[in-house]
Amino acid sequence: MHSLLFSRYGVGMAYGRHIDNALMGGKQLRRSDLSFTVFLSDPDTYTGGELVIEGPDNETSYRLAAGSAIVYPANTLHRVDPVISGERLVAVGWVQSLIRDAEQREILFDLDTVKRTLFAQDGKTDAFDLVSKTMANLLRKWAE
Repeated sequence: MHSLLFSRYGVGMAYGRHIDNALMGGKQLRRSDLSFTVFLSDPDTYTGGELVIEGPDNETSYRLAAGSAIVYPANTLHRVDPVISGERLVAVGWVQSLIRDAEQREILFDLDTVKRTLFAQDGKTDAFDLVSKTMANLLRKWAE
């Protein structure tokens, strides 16, 4: 994790459509693979100010509860709509993953989801061990 930034948006403030910089960090540059936003204001204290993330076929707006966070690929187009009333406080930051390739990260995420589901359903089983082994071996192969 790197380049944590606290932002305050008052009435009329917005942040236009963009993708985050590929490299950040000043003297020691780091890749920005994932972006995150931690919502610090209760959504009842302001209107507008939605974080809008574009997908291939749609846009999704977020105004989450204070203390909630959303993580999304740093190369995703996104924006912050204008604040209409109140004040929007957030912390934003970026993560350099040990896995550079987004498709490989998605495979590992899906496998981890399956692993957690298997464990929640049946505890430590042969299937759980096999998924754990596969994840570990893919990490060895793909990690930088």
